[in-house]
Amino acid sequence: MNVQELLSEKKVAYDTIPHRNAYDAQRLAHELHTPGEEVAKTVLLRADHGYVYVVAVLPATKTIDFEKVSTALGGSTIELANEIEIKERCPDCEMGVLPPFGSQYGLKTLVEESLTKDREIVFEGNCHHEAIRMRYEDFHQIEEPLVAKFAVQCD
Repeated sequence: MNVQELLSEKKVAYDTIPHRNAYDAQRLAHELHTPGEEVAKTVLLRADHGYVYVVAVLPATKTIDFEKVSTALGGSTIELANEIEIKERCPDCEMGVLPPFGSQYGLKTLVEESLTKDREIVFEGNCHHEAIRMRYEDFHQIEEPLVAKFAVQCD
């Protein structure tokens, strides 16, 4: 799945922002001169010991509260997936890149409630040197994610 092709196919307005390689959302925010609260990071979670995978989308300035994710997913056991698991599920992306469109890979998508208040979101496309900026409302309409409070501010 190519993010730009998906958005074009859905007739959604978006901007592509080239930048130097950034390997995490905080560096991406720095490269784009954008506050971390406005940059969405994606994390692949393994639920129920790998029977289900979930794409969690949250602001770059926050971290996952695993108990809250478990509650949002009905009591599932939650663990972080590794980069190999990400690559297996997203073979069309650079190693370590996970677009926020889990549905395109047959995965559930969980969005931190605080992101729903943003007019726009910025996230990695299919590689470490290109970001996508689009309206949150358009993202939500395409992805239809589960929305929950599951993140806490990073220390």
